Amino acid sequence: MESHPVDENSVIISWDAWLASPPGRYLLEWEQAQYDRTVGDIFGYHALQLGMPKLPCLRENRIPWKGLVLDERPAAESPEDAASTLSLSLCRFDELPLESQSIDLVVLPHVLEFAADPHAVLREVERVLMPEGQVVLTGFNPMSLWGLREGCARLFGAERFVPRDGQFLAHARIKDWLKLLGFDIGRGRFGCYRPAYHSEKWLGRSALLEKAGDRWWPIFGATYMLSGVKRVRGMRLVGPAWKDKASKARAAAPALVPSSHPRSPAGKITQQGN
Repeated sequence: MESHPVDENSVIISWDAWLASPPGRYLLEWEQAQYDRTVGDIFGYHALQLGMPKLPCLRENRIPWKGLVLDERPAAESPEDAASTLSLSLCRFDELPLESQSIDLVVLPHVLEFAADPHAVLREVERVLMPEGQVVLTGFNPMSLWGLREGCARLFGAERFVPRDGQFLAHARIKDWLKLLGFDIGRGRFGCYRPAYHSEKWLGRSALLEKAGDRWWPIFGATYMLSGVKRVRGMRLVGPAWKDKASKARAAAPALVPSSHPRSPAGKITQQGN
């Protein structure tokens, strides 16, 4: 059977294959740097990543227990995957098998735009987060060159640049959803200003646009990062007595197990790695 070289400008159907392509690696490099910088100074006892095991969002975080939730088992697992070093759970993102107010940090790399009900996912994240817990997420920006190409592809039936079905959710819409759920919103970041090229050569040639975009049109990057802190009305977390009591109670708590939450599926959290 005759083999043919793969055209780097052809449609890439698989999400994993797209992440391994030049634009995918470019995206992962930027987002990895942002997660490393953002989560490094977030403290607590339990942290959770939803989806995208190829991007180890929690690698620079010092929280002792870290979990990974996937909505389906990875087709192939390797030592480099985040799933090899985190406690792994397979379940729906809008029905997490965790107790309410049990997590200090949740990260969502490109989860909401491919979720059937992104607002339900955020509500579930709010449920499992402790008061003052934090959520950090990334997504594709529709107000960008990548978003423009994707919109034209949908309108005219052309080749999709980003291969999975989903919707580009605007940064402002996500901020509104988080505010409705009681989160205080941190300062967002935008990145990846190069045009929507599949070719590594052309991505390299447009490298000058990275600094220019960050300076002159910062809100039009192809991807964004957004963070929020869960606030609970009528609750004041101050005073050494409260801190001492809370620290002792949470330090003595066992590892997270599936909750008895009525919407949570039965299933268990399996340990992979240390």
